Amino acid sequence: MHIVNREKGHCELCARNNVELTKHHLVPKEEGGTFGETAMICIPCHKQIHALYTNKELALRLSSIQDLLQDLQIMKYVKWIRKQSPSQLVKVKKSKDR
Repeated sequence: MHIVNREKGHCELCARNNVELTKHHLVPKEEGGTFGETAMICIPCHKQIHALYTNKELALRLSSIQDLLQDLQIMKYVKWIRKQSPSQLVKVKKSKDR
């Protein structure tokens, strides 16, 4: 079994501290963002973004942390996730609209 050591720190989306971070390509790689800007966000936030939106929609409409934070669905999610413990496993639900 291979164990990956992830960096812990501050999530750029939900602002929780001491969470495992992943690199989120603000413009998805398959939409041309391979060498573009990235943000370090926690695993639950990363999963939630991709559960709610297609890569095309992320590239066209939600290609910055500011854009994401102004989106109504992400706003609601961030308000909720900020109340969750950084060590708690969080389930992500896929959007019915996606």
